[in-house]
Amino acid sequence: MRALGVGWTLHGDGRTPEPGAVVRPDERLSWPRTLGLGAQHVVAMFGASFVAPVLMGLDPNLAIMMSGVATAIFLLATRGRVPSYLGCSLSFVGVAATIRATGGDSATVTGAILVVAAVLFAAGLAVQRFGARIIHAAMPPVVTGAVVMLIGFNLAPVTASTYWPQDQWTALLVMLFTGLAVVGLRGFWSRIAIFLGLVFGYGISWLFDRLFGKIHSVNGGTEAVDHWRLDLSAVGQADWVGLPSLHAPSFEWSAVLVALPVVIALIAENAGHVKAVGEMTGEPLDDKLGTAIAADGAASVLSSAVGGTPTTTYSENIGVMAATRVYSTAAYWAAAGFALLFGLCPKFGAVVAAIPGGVLGGITVILYGMIGLLGAQIWTNAGVDLRNPLNLVPAAAGIIIGVGDVTMDFTDTFQLGGIALGTIVVITGYHALRAFAPEYMKRPAEPLLDAGTSGYDERGGTGKD
Repeated sequence: MRALGVGWTLHGDGRTPEPGAVVRPDERLSWPRTLGLGAQHVVAMFGASFVAPVLMGLDPNLAIMMSGVATAIFLLATRGRVPSYLGCSLSFVGVAATIRATGGDSATVTGAILVVAAVLFAAGLAVQRFGARIIHAAMPPVVTGAVVMLIGFNLAPVTASTYWPQDQWTALLVMLFTGLAVVGLRGFWSRIAIFLGLVFGYGISWLFDRLFGKIHSVNGGTEAVDHWRLDLSAVGQADWVGLPSLHAPSFEWSAVLVALPVVIALIAENAGHVKAVGEMTGEPLDDKLGTAIAADGAASVLSSAVGGTPTTTYSENIGVMAATRVYSTAAYWAAAGFALLFGLCPKFGAVVAAIPGGVLGGITVILYGMIGLLGAQIWTNAGVDLRNPLNLVPAAAGIIIGVGDVTMDFTDTFQLGGIALGTIVVITGYHALRAFAPEYMKRPAEPLLDAGTSGYDERGGTGKD
């Protein structure tokens, strides 16, 4: 059993971590406390994991159920060495919106996700075989950061034109409350700020319905109509127990090309997660990076094959581990079990699907912006020098193409735009320019005393003697 990472030794008295110690992945607290921690991990992933399928137009029940299955696959693949919850990935939200805007349906969306997941799985095997250097060579931080940024900011029109107009005042209040929760709350509560924002939004929408009656706005269509902000009629009709709806994926090249750039974001997310967990537990996990990436890819393949959402490692759950000092994978097995139970409750899915548009407007303003700014965080952590034209030019061009949803028509039936075109410009542009760039641009620039200068003079130096 230990070979599969499912055998744990009791830590200390089984109640709390010993002073100055952490509960390691192969240890556990008492089973009641472990189950409680598992429930806490589920709550931590509530907000983003439940919003993701709604934003992608997929079944929330199936998404939650498959997140539990994905977590189990990940824990088995990594032999219990990398504690992680695999929740629904938000990186595909912009992709799903683009595919649906061009006439695609849920099957087309999940087909594109499946192909991306298969590529992620292959990338994980390659990292296992050749090491992380192949990722750094093909996708240095300037490229990875730019792609993550354009994926996040490409979503801005979705909030501006779809969710926010449904109820602007609720959206504003939810945005303010969620922002205050993220900044003002401490520990575990700040980690579930998105979930708290959703609960607050439900409450405000219900209160506004009681005080002001129906709102006249666009509600899933193209024309404004009178409707309740919070419509829970489907909740009463839903069963307490039942299987989520499954569907087979379908494959279209145009949808696949739009989705492929997300591979870069998923690799970056997994790499960051493995590094963070390794630092917190004091156990280097670099040898598990390829396995973690491949496991996430395999889990996403399985999920999308039955009509579910893609998965990824969740930073919210890293926060729970850091706050509790409990890194036991037993708690994640408990979380996976709870997720499976939630997924088998259609009434629960109906509650999730009833999230008011205005609430999503307030949540996504922050959420989409945070996704985009993760790209900037990658640049900062890696010390990317944007004064260097080799870094600046391809990143600037790709981001504007992605955010502005610029398109290029190659034939009457084939075009590239937005995320796909922006990613191609960043990757190919960087490597093409690097082939022609002078040597001084390929070297990291030394910090300058005068931050107002560009750092590169006409002699081909850094402006220093």
